[in-house]
Amino acid sequence: MDINKLNILGASISVLIMAICSLIFILRLFKQQTVEYWLGIAFIFTAIPLIYLLCTANQLQRPTIYYIQLGIMIVFIIIELLLDYIFKIDFRNIKWMAITYAIFFFTATGGMIGIASQAGKIWTITAIILFWVMTILAFVQHAKTGM
Repeated sequence: MDINKLNILGASISVLIMAICSLIFILRLFKQQTVEYWLGIAFIFTAIPLIYLLCTANQLQRPTIYYIQLGIMIVFIIIELLLDYIFKIDFRNIKWMAITYAIFFFTATGGMIGIASQAGKIWTITAIILFWVMTILAFVQHAKTGM
């Protein structure tokens, strides 16, 4: 696969991740746990193309930050899988765990802006806008639901 196609793949996945997270926050506001659960599964599956991008990064001589951005997002997805889907730990009600999780979430999704930026200005602007929409929704849904 050529670099342009990989850049578009990375940008598409970045935008998809932020869109899925935004939808999850909206669904929490409307207490739609079943749909939220399945969107969470879709979110977890975004790790597959991210791993592919990580595996192809060396061939394209990507900068170190690219590896870090992908790595943090992949690790976050694995943590999400473990906490919410495998072990089903109610960590959101433990303040220090929720804060750590939120910091890691925003670090991971913020790094996806860098991945999207590889595909050009339009993808960068789209990712930035979606990041801010997602961030606002996260704080609004937390204020209303406590989750």
